[in-house]
Amino acid sequence: MGGDELNYIHEAFDTNWIAPLGPHVNNFEKEMAAYVGTQHAAALSSGTAAIHLALILSNVKAGDEVICQSLTFSASANPIAYQQATPVFIDSEEETWNMDPALLETAIKDRLSSGKKPKAVIVVHLYGQPAKMEEITSICRQYEIPLIEDAAEALGSSYKNKRAGSFGRFGILSFNGNKIITTSGGGMLVSDNEELISKARFLATQARDDAPHYQHSHIGYNYRMSNVLAGIGLGQLKVLEQRIKQKRNIFNFYSSTLSHIAGISFQPELAETKSNRWLTALTIDPAFCKINRETLRLAFEKENIEARPLWKPMHLQPVFKSAPAYVNGTSEKLFQNGLCLPSDTNMTADDRSRIRTVLNTLF
Repeated sequence: MGGDELNYIHEAFDTNWIAPLGPHVNNFEKEMAAYVGTQHAAALSSGTAAIHLALILSNVKAGDEVICQSLTFSASANPIAYQQATPVFIDSEEETWNMDPALLETAIKDRLSSGKKPKAVIVVHLYGQPAKMEEITSICRQYEIPLIEDAAEALGSSYKNKRAGSFGRFGILSFNGNKIITTSGGGMLVSDNEELISKARFLATQARDDAPHYQHSHIGYNYRMSNVLAGIGLGQLKVLEQRIKQKRNIFNFYSSTLSHIAGISFQPELAETKSNRWLTALTIDPAFCKINRETLRLAFEKENIEARPLWKPMHLQPVFKSAPAYVNGTSEKLFQNGLCLPSDTNMTADDRSRIRTVLNTLF
């Protein structure tokens, strides 16, 4: 926590704005939209809820297809299944580890040739690194497919001086406990389209019609953020730039320690982009190193230091084994050789010393 969060929480208690909605929610939406660079925002219970509503507002229904990045957390893809639609997974390119634009266009053409136009595209900014948005947005415009931009890991990142989350018809943000700023649990749907955000708020509050009694003409969801949690978000926003600076400093710590070692590569930062470096991730090429990804992970684990493999691609997940996928081997190689390193902004000098000892011992 940054320090000001309790002031907002106390204000919520003092004014008795505890339940969902209230002035903190309104202000959090306005401030976050202004920061990201969109016109409107809806504060929700999670980033997953934001993706789900984005799909509903994109008219995704049972039997439809939605294109989704394969190298991502399952929350990017699960809402497609909520709508009883089919995900179509796209592999990564090596320069950002995100959706490969060439494969994206190949997939769209192939789906069109079979008479199945995808209803939406979900691109992800993996670990805070923006995808190749110029190419991806151009392809989506060309084929008139709505773009949903999953910036859950990339708040504060930018592509050609434009904030992650502001490129698509919808942008998705997450304030889960592990994100760069947190509201304990929460997310946000951002867009320049006021009508769509208004509909999102309606659906997120159980789709209650404007009537003196409880009347419902649509299926609704309990997806709104509480005023208390929004207060935490307002306090967290004040330290967001500081958090980004800390995250990038952590990346520099690892880079200066390991980048001279043959076979070690960090997630690239594409020219004209700035990653918030939410997680520092590297790959170990066993052809050049005496160790592999698992050797390092287990060495950390022995010292009670947690590191995790990169996301297992969605096209390899048992739950999505029957989904169409357009792959080039990049995400599978990244999963096999990649590791996410401890990247908490709370890391102390002693923590870094313990980490450095493990790295120096191995390398």
